Amino acid sequence: MKANVTTLDAKKAGNITLNEAVFGIVVRTDILQRMVVWQQNKKRAGTHKVQSRGEVKGSTKKIYRQKGTGSARHSDRKPSLFRGGAPAFGPKVRSHATNLPKKIRKLALKTALSAKLADGNLVVIENLSLKDAKTKDLGGKLDKLGWSSVLFIDGPEVDENFSRAAKNLVGVDVLPSQGTNVYDILRRDTLVLSKAAVEILEARLK
Repeated sequence: MKANVTTLDAKKAGNITLNEAVFGIVVRTDILQRMVVWQQNKKRAGTHKVQSRGEVKGSTKKIYRQKGTGSARHSDRKPSLFRGGAPAFGPKVRSHATNLPKKIRKLALKTALSAKLADGNLVVIENLSLKDAKTKDLGGKLDKLGWSSVLFIDGPEVDENFSRAAKNLVGVDVLPSQGTNVYDILRRDTLVLSKAAVEILEARLK
């Protein structure tokens, strides 16, 4: 399938042929949902924790004799029903990461790219390079192109001037091709790929 190529100055720069096996597959929202959940689970720190009965400060002496008091049987004052006791079933340090097969992850990335193209929100650009690292200049170019929420994906390395200029722009993300992921693609309205990024993604996903 053919796609137009543009420049940051909103000028036409020919066209490019996109691989249908990467950019033209059927969009499956269930696969996208599974991938986003997998990514978000991996991001969770899992460092939340409360003290257990063994960690709560206090005496381990039995508070009263076992029988004959008319009260429930207890050992010390560390159970959750006493003030200052350890919470029952509190959170512990753990990983929230889940398993997702590589084939599903690969399919999810192709699905996200195909969904952007199907919605008309995927743009191929000649290159992502700037002469000067000026945020004002880049912001003006994006306003002219009508891009307010956009993810730029370049080749193996991102142009330093472009990256610096985009850092202070709200709603603008810049990634190298190896950092391409489903969550970042879906969270922005427009996906902009450089020609170098297209070649790398097609070689990686076909």
